Amino acid sequence: MQLGSEQHKELFCRSLIDSYLEYEPEKLPWPELDSVSLERLQAIPFWTEALYTERAAEVMISAYADTVEDPLLREAIALQGIEEGRHARLIEFFLNHYDIQIEEPEKVEVPEDIETAFTDFEFGECLDSFFAFGMFDLARQANYVPEPLFKIFNSLLEEEARHIVFFINWVTYIQIQRGRGFSGLRAAHAGWNYTRGLWGLIKAFGGAGEREERAFTATGANSFIDDLTPELLLSTCLAENTKRMSVFDERLLQPLLMPRLSKFALGFLKLVPRLPRPNQNRVTVTDN
Repeated sequence: MQLGSEQHKELFCRSLIDSYLEYEPEKLPWPELDSVSLERLQAIPFWTEALYTERAAEVMISAYADTVEDPLLREAIALQGIEEGRHARLIEFFLNHYDIQIEEPEKVEVPEDIETAFTDFEFGECLDSFFAFGMFDLARQANYVPEPLFKIFNSLLEEEARHIVFFINWVTYIQIQRGRGFSGLRAAHAGWNYTRGLWGLIKAFGGAGEREERAFTATGANSFIDDLTPELLLSTCLAENTKRMSVFDERLLQPLLMPRLSKFALGFLKLVPRLPRPNQNRVTVTDN
């Protein structure tokens, strides 16, 4: 199969469309939770950001789909918008169902340059999903909440995996159809943002940087397991990413930059002294 061909387009679009699952968040088997599980859920720091991200994704992706002329591409992108909207409804229902109070997210607005916004958002999804895969598995290993809740949220991760595989193939197809490969500026921009996000994650474990500069998946992962190291998180992310990507047709492209950067980071971390964690190596000055 030649990348950028009609066969390629048919494959990556049908892979997304034909794997769609119909369900409504309010009809899912939400379990009863004990007080400990509820307290743990309330302590997770990223619910507001997660809800805003899914709402914004629905608005932006749906708006972009309306601008796409190719009917098959439009159908697939519109379906992704529907799924992102369902993610937002699922998170909102979950928060209300368990009475988890959050700060109301800011209002979502449609970006002016809609295709650029779509492309930048999807590159970010490749980063966030990679870390979400690992964070989810760490929380599951730690029995952070009952298993039925993990099964519900696993559906979101499966859909996000479908989205990023669709995107990597879509962006390759579009660039080839327009008579060029990835532009140097776009590739440099994506690489810079991926690398900055990964370095921000490593700094988060050492206590460096302000909270808003840290990937929310990093702070979230710290909520699930004590003494979490970047080595453990990155190795878990790599293993989970490999597992989730293994279900896709081998002819489809997959996001490779985050796995490659993570492998590089793991090798780098073996060669340098461990970054100091918060409250470690604190010097106490006393009067003699």
